[in-house]
Amino acid sequence: MSRICFHQLSWCRSCKSRRSHTCVSTDADQDILKALSKTKIRVIISVPNNQLLAIGSSNTTAASWIGRNVVAYYPETLITAIAVGDEVLTTVPSSAPILIPAIESLYSALVAANLHTQIKISTPHAASIVLDPFPPSQAFFNQSLSSVMLPLLQFLSKTGSPLMMNLYPYYVFMQNKGVVPLDNSLFKPLTPSKEMVDPNTLLHYTNVIDAMIDAAYFSMKNLNVSDVVVLVTESGWPSKGDSKEPYANIDNADTYNSNLIKHVLDRGGTPFHPEITSSVYIYELFNEDLRSPPISEANWGLFNANTTPVYLLHVSGSGTFLANDTTNQTYCIAMDGVDSKTLQAALDWACGPGRANCSEVQPGEACYQPNNVKGHASYAFDSYYQKEGRSSGSCDFKGVAMITTTDPSHGSCIFPGSKKVSNQTKAIANTTQTSDAAADHRLRRFITLRVNQMSATTNALAFSILLLIIPFMILC
Repeated sequence: MSRICFHQLSWCRSCKSRRSHTCVSTDADQDILKALSKTKIRVIISVPNNQLLAIGSSNTTAASWIGRNVVAYYPETLITAIAVGDEVLTTVPSSAPILIPAIESLYSALVAANLHTQIKISTPHAASIVLDPFPPSQAFFNQSLSSVMLPLLQFLSKTGSPLMMNLYPYYVFMQNKGVVPLDNSLFKPLTPSKEMVDPNTLLHYTNVIDAMIDAAYFSMKNLNVSDVVVLVTESGWPSKGDSKEPYANIDNADTYNSNLIKHVLDRGGTPFHPEITSSVYIYELFNEDLRSPPISEANWGLFNANTTPVYLLHVSGSGTFLANDTTNQTYCIAMDGVDSKTLQAALDWACGPGRANCSEVQPGEACYQPNNVKGHASYAFDSYYQKEGRSSGSCDFKGVAMITTTDPSHGSCIFPGSKKVSNQTKAIANTTQTSDAAADHRLRRFITLRVNQMSATTNALAFSILLLIIPFMILC
């Protein structure tokens, strides 16, 4: 599996300067580690579950693993952490007794190589190790795991390493439909009445992932550990699902991941720890085209297996995160749930001082129907957004607008940013296709790391492309 991160690793809290960087999480594969050499991309490498027994049983094996996968590549490949196994306590509980010995053996090998201060060691956990997660103040670790969790947390505290958690609001929503609103899961703006409130602390939660992170913090507090930071090693939203997964779609995936990035970059922390912003790794870079059903399992990626983008990540006020030269595929529309009075004020500004072309929403014109403020505002917003060249911040309108990759055109109403053309404008269509090909070529500059369950052909293609994800200026 390959994941990408949009934030400084969270244990780097002492540095004061701004840094521009990208980070990835991947298996310890020689081709990947070589490809990442001298890129300044921060890398977390993982130890497969099937190697835990050998490493935990032998210090020599652990030292050999560090030599082959870390010392041989560091510092040219900027390895910052090692993830020992993946959800071991819940997926392979028989390996639980060997988890701490494996971590300690690898740490001893890092000490011997004098790399223990540069490279941290931890292990990713499933969210299910936390019981009674809401309200967060009542959360606690599964007590049957205490023999592992307590010494693990003590080790993380001693070494300054993070608690790695795989957190998926998608599953929380799917398992609690009717209780957890979709808007809370997707970071959409909420009225105060829709915010989740912890009755014990009176802390207000506007999104699910903050509640999940704080549940982990309260669980650690119950074990008298308060100096370990949560690192979200997996989070994401599937872009396609079967008939039983109607919420696994491109719009929700784009909304979740884009808003997740913005939420992290806002550096607001969580209600319980506003001073700590957890790093988040998005799962995942590529769709896994050979995955077994359900369909959603194969569709968590930002890119298809053939390296074409599934959708474009956007953050209001920050432009496009995948490529600034592909924003011709995006539109600006009114958000759901905004009151008509607020939307009307934004519409009036767009058609007035904003000089958007609002002639098409006049009575009798193509976009007059549906005759409501949301429909008219969406057209005006997109007109202004396209007029401004889709520039950073041009789709905001005081928080009532959002960027989408879905063409909002309908019937004879063609939005300003739409690529739809009539048969009489074939030449324009040909020009558009050429532009699309150029944009696709530029998109191919992005990372292609190995992921599980991908075809051999896709794997070979993946190794051939260099990671050049646009770096972000993050205040560490």
